Amino acid sequence: MALALPEAGRYIARSLKQSLRLMVGLPDYDVYLTHMAATHPDRAPMSYEAFFRERLEARYGAGKGRCC
Repeated sequence: MALALPEAGRYIARSLKQSLRLMVGLPDYDVYLTHMAATHPDRAPMSYEAFFRERLEARYGAGKGRCC
């Protein structure tokens, strides 16, 4: 099924935005909200600030000393 040109442009822009965010390590809150609604409807999603903090901690291991 072919997408209309405006729809295809929005899809490409959204995909590019998500790819660029992932390349620089920024978490995607919109994807998280979609996931929570689809798979965990009984649980309240984290706020953006809590989500961002949790992702940074998961990435850099807050409090874990690392060499190099």
